[in-house]
Amino acid sequence: MALTSSMEDYLEAVLILHQKHGSVRGVDIAVYLGVTKPSVSRAVKELSKMGYLLKEDDGTLSLTHNGQKTAKQIYEKHQFFTRQLIEAGVPQDIAAQDACRLEHVISETSFQKLKEAAFSGSREVIPSDES
Repeated sequence: MALTSSMEDYLEAVLILHQKHGSVRGVDIAVYLGVTKPSVSRAVKELSKMGYLLKEDDGTLSLTHNGQKTAKQIYEKHQFFTRQLIEAGVPQDIAAQDACRLEHVISETSFQKLKEAAFSGSREVIPSDES
């Protein structure tokens, strides 16, 4: 089963919360994402079955190696798109919302090419048909 956008959001949340607080529990994720505890429980169960999360006996959650790798990729996309959109003049709140959508739909190939273009310093303007 492939990861859904929602599952990716859970992985990203675990990564962020772990960086901020050191340990992560289901209730932390629920508050962070604004979802119910039963929703978190279902997602944790599925992500654990898929090999992305580990749930310890004390209830704390951690990312597996594969979970860490995936969460970092998602987070990198989110940060990149947020930064680029803000630089383009999009208000921060809208940039963050749009970045969250973009991070889930772009292919890794396209993302890498966008990063290369953004950091190469050569921003060639593509002419429009409206001349």
